[in-house]
Amino acid sequence: MKIAVNTRLLIKGKLEGIGWFSYETLKRITQNHPEHQFYFIFDRPYHPDFVFGENIIPLTAYPPAKHPYLWYFFFEWGVPYQLRKIKPDLFFSPDGWVPLTKKVKMVNVIHDLNFEHHPEFIAPTPLKYYQKYFHQFAQYPERIVTVSEFSKNDISELYGVDKERIDVVYNGSNMLYRPLTDIEKEQTKGKYSFGYPYFLFVGLVHKRKNLQRILEAFDRFKEQDQEQYKMVVVGELKYMDEETRESIENMKFKDDVIFLGRKPIDELIMITGSATAMVYTSLFEGFGIPIVEAFQAGTPLITSNVTSMPEIAGDAALIVDPYQVQEIANTMIKITKEPELVKELIEKGKKRATLFSWDLTAERVWRSIEKVLYS
Repeated sequence: MKIAVNTRLLIKGKLEGIGWFSYETLKRITQNHPEHQFYFIFDRPYHPDFVFGENIIPLTAYPPAKHPYLWYFFFEWGVPYQLRKIKPDLFFSPDGWVPLTKKVKMVNVIHDLNFEHHPEFIAPTPLKYYQKYFHQFAQYPERIVTVSEFSKNDISELYGVDKERIDVVYNGSNMLYRPLTDIEKEQTKGKYSFGYPYFLFVGLVHKRKNLQRILEAFDRFKEQDQEQYKMVVVGELKYMDEETRESIENMKFKDDVIFLGRKPIDELIMITGSATAMVYTSLFEGFGIPIVEAFQAGTPLITSNVTSMPEIAGDAALIVDPYQVQEIANTMIKITKEPELVKELIEKGKKRATLFSWDLTAERVWRSIEKVLYS
């Protein structure tokens, strides 16, 4: 069978959440199924690291999909042009976008609909594109894959998609995350937090990630801190809004906040495994991969009671209202005062982590593809 794939997010050195999903699933699917021919459709010159085997033919469609106007031309002109040449049995898209054509069977992965619930977090031009086309991206494919029961219900309710057409496939996470030795933890704290214990935030510094309230909670936590805790922030700063900047400037304990920017995976493993706890109280997530990474690292987790996060965390995290700053602060205090609770969270997290792996993700995505391929 010939399977065409949208691989526009496979960009060397720039893999983000959905890009990692694309990488981890496609690498396994193509290597596990050498009997099929895969056509990877990139939107720019591709890196050979993304050609995972001899059963992959890399192609480039134009123009590069760098902003909404080019998104449209890439998916409505560039991709269809390649599909006419390939004549595939199926088109698979791991990032939610599909060409609006019924000339080929499709499986589409829609990770979440955060823009429908929080349009204020999206720039006006991309928002118009999402609101105009994503409803259609959900109607055209034979099957939709999504990453949580929350997102499945959301897609069904907002877009009127029959739940029988939607398959839930949980994300995995990098299996290199692990509990660290005491020596490794001390060395890591010496390198990144001046030797002091720290809470950790990981993610894009974007309003949806709720960093402003997390830092306000940390400021309140510091009022009773006797051990000089730090707050370590790992993530791109380019999306930081002015309100968050002003909030940081107004912090009483702003000198105890350490911004590390984006870090490679080898450093992130050490930073995550050495944290007193991860504070992942986002306002909206379709899944939330850092939740699983914290579990694998043996790091206690504080997360939100909204969207998919309680579903993914189960009973292995402390769940809070992300809009309640004092509740987040109180939970940070609890982490530092109750060692038995911390041990319990670590053990539960270790068990919870076994439910999520990229091998399972790839296997379940492939089942969805097969449902359409052989229908």
